[in-house]
Amino acid sequence: MDDHPVVREGLVEIINRQPGFHVCGEAENRAQALTAIKSNKPDLVIVDLALNGQPGIELIKDIRAHHPELRVLVLSMHDELVHAERVLRAGASGYIAKQEAAVRIVSAVQRVMDGGIYLSDRAATQIASKLTGQPQGTAFEHLTDRELQVFGLIGEGLSTQQIAARLQLGTGTIETYRARIKEKLQLKDALAVLQSAIRWNRSQSL
Repeated sequence: MDDHPVVREGLVEIINRQPGFHVCGEAENRAQALTAIKSNKPDLVIVDLALNGQPGIELIKDIRAHHPELRVLVLSMHDELVHAERVLRAGASGYIAKQEAAVRIVSAVQRVMDGGIYLSDRAATQIASKLTGQPQGTAFEHLTDRELQVFGLIGEGLSTQQIAARLQLGTGTIETYRARIKEKLQLKDALAVLQSAIRWNRSQSL
């Protein structure tokens, strides 16, 4: 499920050329995705982490809650070292960067369909290091999924009230997330949080 038609068309063409594979549906957002899954009953879903401004990780959690047998592969432009472990915890079985998709998507799909986990060597090494007590990540990894989501929205220039409305949460809850973000990233004030969030968003779009 991807919100960019050109990206989806390219994926569909690559996957449909492979023997035994067939794309049975597409979607631009979370609601469409859940409807398509219910109607088409796929064996695997490819999910983007950004669906028309909606967090793809929430879609992964929805899929795991309602279709626990369904395999999920994440395709994203976002930093794999920050997001790979998050999507695995949410219930996905693999993560592939968009810039690698053309040459690796078939291998990734096959690995996940066979019941395995697909990650780049870099991400797999980082996760293994954390499990053995040798963390090699960044400060952003200490943010929860929701905190990282709020951080991204701060970087878009949204106010506390706008973020609360977008996420359907109270303004007090958003202020709590802001405080936690500032503490975890060791930022001195709200301006530093905003500047860091803007840099983060720019880095994710490169």
